[in-house]
Amino acid sequence: MQEISTKPYLLRALYEWCTDNGFTPHIAVRVDNRTRVPRQFVRDGEIVLNISFEATSQLQMGNEMIEFHARFSGKSHKIEVPVPNVLAIYARENGQGMAFPVESPPGDAADVLSSEDHEEAEAHEVRDEAAGQPSAPAAPVAPVASPAVDKDDDGGNKGGKGHLKIVK
Repeated sequence: MQEISTKPYLLRALYEWCTDNGFTPHIAVRVDNRTRVPRQFVRDGEIVLNISFEATSQLQMGNEMIEFHARFSGKSHKIEVPVPNVLAIYARENGQGMAFPVESPPGDAADVLSSEDHEEAEAHEVRDEAAGQPSAPAAPVAPVASPAVDKDDDGGNKGGKGHLKIVK
């Protein structure tokens, strides 16, 4: 039997820590063809999602997939994020959390969409809708901010600890 990754357990634990302390948990996600998010909010193949109780409905953090419903620009979307695509989980208020190494299944690197690819896909959807043709369902995405590690001027981590901060 294949051993289950520790990553989904760490994600659930840090989510619980955030909520227990009154913080707002966010996840940074690498977007590829298996990720279902509103594509118009994806930047450089990544998106940050607010996964707090107030921002989500029917949140399920499984071992393989994180799924929930969320509103973007007033419209409800079903969000599906493969656990291997989660780059980090952190508290919005103080940036504390955990970053994960990028996991990429074999042959999946070509499936990651660039911002230009997303814009082209969106333009295609708009053309289809204008022509009266149904478009493919848009993948939902929620922008908030990108996590980054605080570094001092010479590139080292401040205080010897990795610390995530929100970059706008």
